[in-house]
Amino acid sequence: MSSDRILIVTQHFWPEAFRVNDLAAGFIERGYGVDVLCGLPNYPKGEWFPGYRYTGPRRETHDEVNIIRAGEIRRKGNTGLRIFLNYVSWPVCAVFNLWRLKGPYAAVLCYNTSPVLMNLPAILYAKAHRVPLTSYVLDIWPENLYSVLPVKNAFLRAVARGVSDWHYRRCDRLIAMSESLRRRLCRRTGKPETAVAVIPQHCEDFYARPIRDERLAARFAGRFNLVFTGNFSPAQSLETVIKAAVKARAAGAEGLRLVLVGDGMSADSLKALAEELNAGDTVEFWPSVPPERVPAYTALADALVASLSDTEDLGMTVPAKIASYMAAAKPILASMNGEGAAAVAAAGCGLVSPAADADALAANMEALCAAPDEERAEMGRKAFAYYQDHYRRRAVLDRLEEFILRGNCV
Repeated sequence: MSSDRILIVTQHFWPEAFRVNDLAAGFIERGYGVDVLCGLPNYPKGEWFPGYRYTGPRRETHDEVNIIRAGEIRRKGNTGLRIFLNYVSWPVCAVFNLWRLKGPYAAVLCYNTSPVLMNLPAILYAKAHRVPLTSYVLDIWPENLYSVLPVKNAFLRAVARGVSDWHYRRCDRLIAMSESLRRRLCRRTGKPETAVAVIPQHCEDFYARPIRDERLAARFAGRFNLVFTGNFSPAQSLETVIKAAVKARAAGAEGLRLVLVGDGMSADSLKALAEELNAGDTVEFWPSVPPERVPAYTALADALVASLSDTEDLGMTVPAKIASYMAAAKPILASMNGEGAAAVAAAGCGLVSPAADADALAANMEALCAAPDEERAEMGRKAFAYYQDHYRRRAVLDRLEEFILRGNCV
């Protein structure tokens, strides 16, 4: 146990559904005091969560975590302009809220989803107070930017690269989610390997506890259910999954149903695609649910689907979804390249196809649908075993604690 305090800087925090919520809870359980500098909840729809507006509340306590909220321009409509304004506004507002942080802190951790700019307030605070800063690089920039905003201008791309590298270099330590990402960060920043650790995202324990929901069980009965849960964004390439499901049904997998549980900026276009393909009997859209309710859907799945767009940067990380799917002990259909595909293949827990290849994914859907029950059950057992070895919460927290507080890369 420790009396030290940790400052977490991240734009997204409770009640938004990000794994940083569980990290903060984990540090609290280990005896640390935790302050979080974050934004106002409006992700992914761009609407203020109930009880919130631009004016606040700006200070809260949740499960012993002290939350300090800075303003931001919400993502309303999820247009390119609104996302850009959201990306820029929060770091600027957060800088003007640094005075509200009381400290002292033993370490600063930036939980760095997009944008890279959210490192800025963490950098300024850490440098001013001489506190070691670790950035958990979950979305590598500027590459990840281009999967959301299609920036083509060479000058703007050069600016984005320069700004991104500036932020990474000024962090004392970086955390990468794969060895390939670690090599890229070392190359771009000039940091030694000892300053860049490879630590995957952990999986919250509740994903490994199935929930029995009789209403859902009745709805899902009598068919082969492929389930996707999470954010509907361009990076997920869910149009590939929808097209593949339609192809698999047409090829003879008559019992197959694709169940998409979630929401996000691509929701409207995906529903339009399903309508265009006359996929009403094949594809079902279910609203977003709290993470704790996801096991009610994965428990009824015959297989779980994970997909990513065909971009090099996305291939450098294992999506957090893979870990939670493995915890559910179900076969996985992975439509992606790189580290995520390699993890599924190494675990032997499913079938892998190249990113954005609807034909190959459809063939895997057909094969898994036709596979014997025992073969699929064995895939599920292997998935759970891999989760226990690589993604369990306690082991990942051990490594994070050792690295961000003591700089030991274990």
